[in-house]
This record gives sequence, structure tokens and C-alpha cells, in this order.
Amino acid sequence: MHLSHVLAVLVLLTPPPAALASQSAGKPAPAAPTKPDVKPDAKTPAAAPSLDLKALEQRLRNTKAIGIFTKITLKNQVDDLLDEFEAFYKKKSKRSMQDLRRSYDLLLMKVLSLLQDKDQPLASAIVASREAIWGLLADPKTFASLRA
Repeated sequence: MHLSHVLAVLVLLTPPPAALASQSAGKPAPAAPTKPDVKPDAKTPAAAPSLDLKALEQRLRNTKAIGIFTKITLKNQVDDLLDEFEAFYKKKSKRSMQDLRRSYDLLLMKVLSLLQDKDQPLASAIVASREAIWGLLADPKTFASLRA
């Protein structure tokens, strides 16, 4: 399996190129324009931001916050978790979705603990997209497309 399987678990919302450029230059990202107070229609779901898997893969490969051997260990743990999801969806596992969520949360906490001091932008992006990542894994159809 490839590092791309890490993407299935660690999908993140990549900041726009302007924000990335300003972060690398040490300047704060420009503030988003403010909108007047408008209450969203309860019947209209909020549009989901797009997830950029390729950008995540590149950021994970490039980060200096995690050493090569730790990346290999994490990759193996991600693969194990993905195998657990696959067994669950094929009804070959005694684990519940709640057990899988616990394993997912623990793995994310481990990754975040490795990133938090040395790659805060990546850690923040992962935290911000935690539920979107879970949504990909918790949906059998989406999960199957990730494993293909």
C-alpha cells in the first residue's frame, strides 16, 4: 500500500495558495471578507469545502515534524485501521463502528502530537477537517472508493 492510504485518514482542507504564500513568508493570511449577519436556511445544507488529497500527501511527505521511521510506523497503523474498516463493512469483524471511531481518534491524536510543535499549520488543518475525514471513512460507498 502507498502513502496515499494515509490520505484516506488524514484528509485535510488545504488553505488557498495566497494563505500558503503568506504563511511561508511569515505574514498572517489575509482576513476573509466579513458578511452581514445572515442566518442560514435550516433546510439548506452548508456546502462542503473541497478536500485536496494530493496536497495532503505532499505535505505529509514534506513535513520535517515526523521522521521517516515514524512515518513508516504511522503508515502501517493507518493500513491496519483501513483493514479494520474493510472487515467491518464486509461483516467479518466483531468491532463496532464506535470501536473504529475510538481507534481513528487515537491515531489522529498520535499524528497531531507529532505535528503540533513542529508543523502547526498541518496540525491545525487536520483538526479542522477531523469530521470530514471521519465522514469519508464512516460511509461504506466513499470508503470503498478510497480503497480502490
